[in-house]
Amino acid sequence: MSYQPLITFHPSNQNIKGVFSILIPTWNNLPYLQCLINSIQKNSVYTHEFVIHVNEGNDGTLDWVRQQGFSYTHSQTNVGVCYAFNAAAALANSELLLLTDDDKYYCPGWDKPLLDEVKKLNHIYYCINATAIEHKLTTNPCVIAPYDFGDRIKYFDEQGLLQSYQSLPCKDWTGGNWYPMLLHKYVWQMIGGLSIEFTPGLGSDPDMMMKLWKSGVRFYKGVSESRVYHFISKSVSRVKKNNGYMQFLQKWGIASSTFFKYYLRMGKPFKGYTSAPNEGGFSAKRFKDKIKRAFSFFSH
Repeated sequence: MSYQPLITFHPSNQNIKGVFSILIPTWNNLPYLQCLINSIQKNSVYTHEFVIHVNEGNDGTLDWVRQQGFSYTHSQTNVGVCYAFNAAAALANSELLLLTDDDKYYCPGWDKPLLDEVKKLNHIYYCINATAIEHKLTTNPCVIAPYDFGDRIKYFDEQGLLQSYQSLPCKDWTGGNWYPMLLHKYVWQMIGGLSIEFTPGLGSDPDMMMKLWKSGVRFYKGVSESRVYHFISKSVSRVKKNNGYMQFLQKWGIASSTFFKYYLRMGKPFKGYTSAPNEGGFSAKRFKDKIKRAFSFFSH
């Protein structure tokens, strides 16, 4: 009887000790992965380690990653971002983990402001994010938009971005949740990474933020000076989605939107450490969440 493991692990023999271990899940998205890695290699101040999880990889991704000599993990099918990030993190050599999607371009000097934030702190209980530039209007207050430098690789205006990215208006923000995200490896391990019950991944990021909150993290900073361009790739549209909103509500007893607004203060100007909310100030919203949660159990 032959046995096919869910995920295989392939540490690099190059023994690279980067400042960050950059964790990248990818699913048959080779042009974007190459763009991402090329941008980091040419636009970083420091040297970093790449650890990639290859879902399938039958578009040439697996062969290309092997040729580069990166550490990688591999699954024959798409196992989702929870397994992917957790597997890749197991091969990370740095204590500083940077989680990223594969559909981003990292602007020059992106890494120094993130490391500078870490150096200012005397503890490891933080969640520090770079700031994404997006090509279309969004309700997400944590991104710089709309600034269109291409919605896909073949239309990417790299020179236009490089000429403009520093001047686009944005201030430091609070809340976390969005990639790129920098965490200390000890904290990542303590909370158990991403929760695999959210596979293939919808709702796993808010769940991770709640686990960080429960573990005592109160420093959530989105760094405006650290900028990446986000193509907003269509990988999610290929996935049979889990109901992450309802899973979060059932697990934690409040809606993710309530958690973002009243606990994390998502997208508000950064003013330092985030204090615990006055729960009496949104008791009506919490009551509505409890009602939704109760009905959700009866509806399944």
